[in-house]
Amino acid sequence: MANAQVILREKIEGLGAEADVVKVRAGYARNFLIPQGKAYEATRSNLRHVENLKATRAKREAEELEQAKELANKVSKLRPKFTLELGQGGKAFGSVTSLDIHKELEAAGIKLDRHAIELEKPIKKSGKSEVVVRVHPEVSTILTINVEANGEIAEEEEA
Repeated sequence: MANAQVILREKIEGLGAEADVVKVRAGYARNFLIPQGKAYEATRSNLRHVENLKATRAKREAEELEQAKELANKVSKLRPKFTLELGQGGKAFGSVTSLDIHKELEAAGIKLDRHAIELEKPIKKSGKSEVVVRVHPEVSTILTINVEANGEIAEEEEA
């Protein structure tokens, strides 16, 4: 099969970022990337313009990193609270999952991919827990969540 080399003009998920010279199928380049303005052919004259694209890429990556740091700062200041129902013997019904944490972050106005929340296993115990949130490949932060128990046993302990 025929392959073609193209220079990407913008970031394309799963393929590369601007200024990357990549090999793709000739039909993909000819029918999609080049007509859509997402890439252009890797000729000698076009390769000279790669430096301009690299400068744009560096600027975009610096802005993304700065935004990620600001977002990480906001996330680390939050202290979401969750309540677990307890049954007989102090056994928890349900757990706090990454989806629950994601919903709390969205309610606080923070938009993140739910896979950015690195929770090894669901939280089934009360108390404070620390969860790693990766907001950018180079930036991660720790979110402290508070899980409270609610149920017959929790009421007996308070009395």
